Amino acid sequence: MNDRSSLIIGIDGGGSKTLALLADARGAILGRGYGGCANYQSVGFPAAAQALSDAIAAAFADAGAPVQPVAALCMGIAGSDRPEDQVLYGAWAAAAWPGVPVSVVNDAQLVLAAGTPDGTGVALIAGTGSIVYGQAPDGRLARAGGWGHVMGDEGSGYAVGQAALQAVMRAFDGRERPTRLTEAVLCHWELVAPPDLVGQVYRTGIGPAEVASLAPLVHVAAEQGDAVALDILAEAGRELALAVAAVVEQLGLGQCSSTGGVACGLAGGLIVNSPWLRAAFLDSVAEHGVCLNPITLVTEPAQGAVRLAQRMLGKK
Repeated sequence: MNDRSSLIIGIDGGGSKTLALLADARGAILGRGYGGCANYQSVGFPAAAQALSDAIAAAFADAGAPVQPVAALCMGIAGSDRPEDQVLYGAWAAAAWPGVPVSVVNDAQLVLAAGTPDGTGVALIAGTGSIVYGQAPDGRLARAGGWGHVMGDEGSGYAVGQAALQAVMRAFDGRERPTRLTEAVLCHWELVAPPDLVGQVYRTGIGPAEVASLAPLVHVAAEQGDAVALDILAEAGRELALAVAAVVEQLGLGQCSSTGGVACGLAGGLIVNSPWLRAAFLDSVAEHGVCLNPITLVTEPAQGAVRLAQRMLGKK
């Protein structure tokens, strides 16, 4: 691995973890490495940069090689839409990898690259956060959502986890039906009664990822037929469908595909791992008159970063 022209790095920096893929110029994966959250708006830039460094070093170690120069580096970072965000990450990369061509994109662009046949259509991420990103055949771009857990992220793991917490407290008060989520949430944090959640949730340091960690409990309760859990997932599906419909409308994609549908890549642990949520999303998006076809589950968005790095070199 001494020829830098033969190596590229693709990174998916999400709200919970970072994955770096070391690949050759043909896109064959040589090593995988993981780090922490790379979204500096959640953890601060020093921690985000450390997550990137850790993931890259681990990818080289997995390939059995020392860290060395590469031909191109593409980073898809959650929350990096604004020019100032891209400048910040680009400056870090320029210092860490002098002379290496670097591309910094939103993580949803990775899903678009990995989950659509030609890079046009829509990409939906529903993990800790949520965002929809789209590209028209003429290169126009649009997005919806992804504004963080305070101002947005509807249909995300955070939103579902928050809804679960609210459902537990409403049931405790007698304002909502009893739900299996009460026992599930209390067991998750080893608590005795719903009022104990006050100290757990409002203690210093709890973040979106910890709230989002409750989302799988909602999926399990839905599988068990819990009506409250099913309602939560149905609402999440409606919010995600609304965001997709907004992007399709902005780009006029309804008339762009010869298949009669809009290519769609789906990514993020919440929607990839929950058939209940996917079904609710697809039902709702159809009600908006949007036909998604083909639909691809993207389990490793970092593959999209590798594709984009290849395109930087004119390889794909």
